[in-house]
Amino acid sequence: MKYFFFINIFLFSLVISNAQVTTNVFWTEQSGMSASDIIYYNPAKNLQWQDFKGSPPAPSKVAAETSSGFGYKANMQSSGNKGQINISVYCYFSKNKSWVRTNKTTAYILNHEQHHFDVSYLAASVFIEKIKKAGLNLSNLNTLLPRIYRECCDFMNKMQDDYDGQTMNGQLTEPQARWNKFFYEKVSLVMK
Repeated sequence: MKYFFFINIFLFSLVISNAQVTTNVFWTEQSGMSASDIIYYNPAKNLQWQDFKGSPPAPSKVAAETSSGFGYKANMQSSGNKGQINISVYCYFSKNKSWVRTNKTTAYILNHEQHHFDVSYLAASVFIEKIKKAGLNLSNLNTLLPRIYRECCDFMNKMQDDYDGQTMNGQLTEPQARWNKFFYEKVSLVMK
């Protein structure tokens, strides 16, 4: 999919090499992923245990796992000497890759898992802000857009690791309480 996008960008740039280019970045719930497997992030709707459809792996101390992330689609349009880059961003939770052990379906653990989804949303929000400020144009789009995406994925993965590491996968209640406050404040701030 990304290769198709880059080929289109190259051909498009040949056509409108001297054009003025504007960039539109927006949220979407259209990703091409299976609608029966995906929940798109909605700050007003938390995950429920019935959303976790995957099978737990061999026994371990991990009670549940959330599989979430974000992605984007991009296209370009032209009219005369004007070009427009449209970037739609989505944040998703995979039902079939997320799981919980039968005896671990507590509200406390669900809250911990919700925050993993929140991390994906915050990373997607950072991606959107960086794209808006990047000054994308035809000459830097093919390198800048994927670089910003990788940076934000790295940011997301580090925050996921920090969150689980500092809370010991939610087992340490005081660090979990601090992270709960962090997510409440950050998600509320992004929604404004």
